[in-house]
Amino acid sequence: MGRLITLTALIWTLAAGAWAQSGSSSFSGLARIDASAARVRDAGQGAEISLGLSQGVPYRLFTLTEPPRLVLDFQEVDWTGLTAEKLLQGDQVTAAQFGTYVPGWSRLVLQLAEPMKVASAAMSVDQVTAEARLSVLLEPATAEEFAAAAGAPQDPRWDLPAPEAVDIRAERDENAPLLVMLDPGHGGIDPGAETEHVVEKHLMLQFARELSEVLVRSGQFTVQMTRNDDYFVSLERRIAMAHQAGADVFISLHADTISEGRAHGSTVYTLSKEASDAASAKLAERHLRGDLLSGTDLSQADDGVTAVMLDLARQETQPRSDALAAALIDGLRGQGRPINNRPLRSAGFSVLKSADIPSVLVELGFLSSKRDIKNLVDAEWRAKAARGILNGLIAWRIEDDARRALVRQ
Repeated sequence: MGRLITLTALIWTLAAGAWAQSGSSSFSGLARIDASAARVRDAGQGAEISLGLSQGVPYRLFTLTEPPRLVLDFQEVDWTGLTAEKLLQGDQVTAAQFGTYVPGWSRLVLQLAEPMKVASAAMSVDQVTAEARLSVLLEPATAEEFAAAAGAPQDPRWDLPAPEAVDIRAERDENAPLLVMLDPGHGGIDPGAETEHVVEKHLMLQFARELSEVLVRSGQFTVQMTRNDDYFVSLERRIAMAHQAGADVFISLHADTISEGRAHGSTVYTLSKEASDAASAKLAERHLRGDLLSGTDLSQADDGVTAVMLDLARQETQPRSDALAAALIDGLRGQGRPINNRPLRSAGFSVLKSADIPSVLVELGFLSSKRDIKNLVDAEWRAKAARGILNGLIAWRIEDDARRALVRQ
């Protein structure tokens, strides 16, 4: 690991030196990939990575396990024109993903067929054109060597600052607008489902923005989003954001695809009982327990107590999530939106594992269905779908308020 961090620091220093030598005073920090000069190919038992860029940018690299991967971070790269099919030209690297990681930062992830280590890495910058080329050579490594060196290095120049403590929120008036956390699925390096012309991450971000406007204009809801641009947000971070914001409802938006069979129409998922049991156990093992249960300090509780508290919270939240899912289906159906023949489902989706926030995952349609794609790219269709979700939320709030009033009595 020490060698990896040293190499990262050296990379940063060399890249900065190259810009200084080129005399680029108007450096923008954004490089464009040259798809024709980007390739990953076999080199003996290892692999060779070559990326052509419009200019030099800071970068770092490290490896991750399960499965073995090489990660390259950049500040930052526009990947337009590149595809995994064009990039991969051998068998030693089996898959590639690339895109925005967080705002201002880009990431390329290469899945390795076998454990490999970095033999050399260098970025050269043309002194006249400022064009750059990154060359990385990988060589075989034992599983033990790979595991010992794997892991993202901690570097304040790259890593986000540690989260700061936030003030406890005052109780909101029961007649105040509900805060809905909209979660556009995927993003950045994670595109989600893709077709020749449609990418799930873009489509869901567009719909989330449209739905947000509809909800806010109603006067009954305020909205926050887990992402408002094309960047990556981890699944656990999405849940933590909902807790930190004090969200009343969490709605994750997706458009799935299936490789076999036929499916179309909207579906709504809640967390399955089996997944909720496993989620409590897993969440109880984590240290940042302030993000697990709003209004309850679990920081000093042991795993057993935390798991019990999470289960108790779910006993109240799960029926509310189930009712929310049913109301959204009714709302979509009421707008004439095509509904799947089995529209209410449960699964172990990570973003549904909040113990105390009613949470659902809405699959608006299937990108493997031509009819659904036609609907999803139609602005008028999306507007009616947004109206259906609004109507469902309004109906659910009325029912939920009445039910909770009875519980208080």
